[in-house]
Amino acid sequence: MDSLDLQALTLARDWHTAGHAVWLVTVLDTWGSSPRPPGALLVLRDDGTVAGSVSGGCVEDDLIARVRDGERVTHPSVVSYGISKDEAARFGLPCGGTLRLVVEPLQDPAWIGEVLARVARHELVARSLDLDTGATRLEDANRGEGFTFDGQVLRALFGPRWRLLIVGAGPLSQALAGMALALDFEVTCCDPRDSYHAAWNVPGATFTREMPDDVATAMALDPHCAVAALSHDPKLDDLVLLEALKSPAFYVGALGSRRHTAQRKARLALFDLTSDEIGRLHGPIGLDLGGNRPAEIAVSILAELIAVRHGVALVQKKPAVPLPGGVA
Repeated sequence: MDSLDLQALTLARDWHTAGHAVWLVTVLDTWGSSPRPPGALLVLRDDGTVAGSVSGGCVEDDLIARVRDGERVTHPSVVSYGISKDEAARFGLPCGGTLRLVVEPLQDPAWIGEVLARVARHELVARSLDLDTGATRLEDANRGEGFTFDGQVLRALFGPRWRLLIVGAGPLSQALAGMALALDFEVTCCDPRDSYHAAWNVPGATFTREMPDDVATAMALDPHCAVAALSHDPKLDDLVLLEALKSPAFYVGALGSRRHTAQRKARLALFDLTSDEIGRLHGPIGLDLGGNRPAEIAVSILAELIAVRHGVALVQKKPAVPLPGGVA
């Protein structure tokens, strides 16, 4: 669940509680190019106010117009957009794309409260909707599952949010934390050093002075977690790496030059880590984008992290000719 869907669900509950009629709109499937994936949510209020997104454009405008014109869906219904190329163009679907949606009236928002509470506990929960009866059911979900629709039952997954553990509280860590929050990561930074904690100022991120290995253990790193060791202090960075490289975390990276990275891997080999586990380390951390300022390095780290999360091959493109001022 990304922050857009989380906000949409929260508003759906609040609007219903305030006495509004509310509809949930869920992307069922797409053909061709579509800006939003199956499972993406939009919430539509009886006055045409919306939250969330199913297409990022004209489809939302059409849904709003339907409500304002008095159309009221009283039972879960499937709506299609872009069946023809002309329609796709009219609704802003690129490359002749087609979009199928389920529009459902929100009858009882109690399930939303439970979903939000479970997501806050980093649980993975599935919600099933029977289009024939309108019945909703919540159940535990497993890693690796995804959104499904068999023609009658829609099953959507919510949570946990992606998490990022940062070691070190310097300027690079603060830049990385701020950007990661904007990308829907739940961010935790740890740094036990007195010289750094007072300057930490990233609203929305959690800061702790506990030791990195203790924080990693307490977080119970899972496949939705990434770890960035950025303290530049081997005593701290190596501690978290010893825990993270043995965990299911999808990304583990450490700041340092190639020489320092080789030295770090030699140190790690002295402990109970296999060569495969050590080989999971992304170091030097980040893609080589040519920048050296904290924000530029943070962008390079997130670029690599996002590519790994989506299973994209990390291929370094040929460097562009830099323009004056260091802009490529």
